[in-house]
This record gives sequence, C-alpha cells and structure tokens, in this order.
Amino acid sequence: MLLQTRRGSLIQDRFPDLVAAADKLPDGLVLDGELVVWDTKAGRLSFEGLQRRTAAGGRSARGLASSLPAFFVAFDILQQDGHELTGYPYRQRRLRLEALFAADQLAAPWALCPMTTDLIKAQQWLESWTEISGVEGIVVKAVNQPYRPGHRGWYKLRRRNTTEAIIGAITGTVIRPELLLLGRRDVEGHLRPVGRTAPLRAEMARLVGGNVSAADTGHPWEGWRFASAWGSRDVLDVTLVRPELVAEISADTAVDRGGVFRHPVRFKRLRLDVIVEEVPLFSGGPGSAHG
Repeated sequence: MLLQTRRGSLIQDRFPDLVAAADKLPDGLVLDGELVVWDTKAGRLSFEGLQRRTAAGGRSARGLASSLPAFFVAFDILQQDGHELTGYPYRQRRLRLEALFAADQLAAPWALCPMTTDLIKAQQWLESWTEISGVEGIVVKAVNQPYRPGHRGWYKLRRRNTTEAIIGAITGTVIRPELLLLGRRDVEGHLRPVGRTAPLRAEMARLVGGNVSAADTGHPWEGWRFASAWGSRDVLDVTLVRPELVAEISADTAVDRGGVFRHPVRFKRLRLDVIVEEVPLFSGGPGSAHG
C-alpha cells in the first residue's frame, strides 16, 4: 500500500494502522480521499492529531495509532483492477466507488464520503454537519466531469461564522495595512495569536489605517515571527500595533484548539463599539506563531 499526500510525499510509514487494514482492499486500486484522525480522549476529529501522526515515524507512529487512530474517507476512485478511470464522468466513478464498498464490505478505517444531488439535503449537511469539529463544509462537483490531476475542477463550500478578534500586528504600513494579524487574550490576560486575514480591499485598508497605531515597547508579540502560511518557512514582515482595536471577521469552521483559525479569515469591519475585554477568550495552548 502507498499513501501519498497532495504534494507527492509518501507517508504510509506514519500510518501503520492503515497499512495493516489495506489487506481489505483489492489490488490495482487507487482512491482519492482525505485522512482524518480521531482523538479517543477528546472524542472528536483532531487536526492537531493528524499533524502529530504525519510527523511521527517508527515506534512513535505505532504508539500514536492507538490513541489517535486514522481513517481514510474516500471521495473518488481513480483506478480499479489496474484500469485508469480518470477519463470517466464523475457519475460513473461514483457508482464504481459505491459498488466497491458494498461488494468488499469495507468498514473502518475505510469510509465512503456521502454524496447527494438533492440541493435541500446538501444545505442541511452544510448547516448541521459543520457543527462537528473537523468538518468544514461540502464539495460541489459536476456529475459529468472527468478527473483532472492537478486541476480540481470543483468548488469547496465552507460554512462561515462571524466573530471578533484583536488586531495585534499588520503587514504593509500603518497608513495602508495589507494583512491583519489577530489575537485573543487567554484567561491570564496574555494576547495569543489566532490567525490572520486575507489581503484587505483598498477601502478596508484605508479604514484600518485611519484607526490603527504603531505599538510602544513592551508589546506581547515582541520578538515573535509569523509564518506566511500554515507549514510555510516564509516569515511575514510585520509591524506591531497597539492591541486596542477589535476586528469583526468571517471565518470558516476549520479551527484548532483555543480558536486558532487554520485558514485566513475575512475582515468585515472595525468594531469601534466593542472593547478588547469583550472579545471571546483564547482557551487552548500556544498559538501558531513561534519565537
């Protein structure tokens, strides 16, 4: 069995539990899907657990398999019995995928992603299933489209929630910010990073630039570095600002412990009517930045 990431890395040695279960799969099979990890202690899907398992190998990987078991959720079938199916329309590939799970009686750790052509049911899934930690939204595909490697050709619809965070730093200039780096205070009053915005539109940049001020010495993020994206080694060139402005943001449900947003959020407006003490608290471990 080979387990390959989107970037082409082979990681089957990190997931011995999936390798052991691969004897349930027929030869000549290639599936497209997503790895998820279940935290047995917390009783929920865990992105942090997936990160731990992806980074572990050897004895550590075997040890984590019991407390953080992995599951493969199949979205698509790309090859069956050595025959390539990528040129087939999705409707036919889906029928083959469903038949595979039925004929081979596949069960955990293999899971078939549900599918519907009913718009009302899809809306219900988007509203209800995204309440589950780790479920971000739904993917929309055309039933007649082939599978194009390197080109998604489908649309991911995420549920988004509106909330608030404190502006702790920016990129660009104080007069014309480009990105906002956001934080929340923990129960002890320390400002913890929780994420960053997507690039600001011009009118939003002018709005923030007219209200934000460069920080004095003693900012809680002094000496910290902020990655440009999750998993990236590129560091943002930031300017620390006085952590006294509150931003209203729109964020999807991909949130790690403590409320750290895994994806860039959308800045909606300044909440000049809200003080930082009214912003939701950070409640987990250390943030995503590092010193």
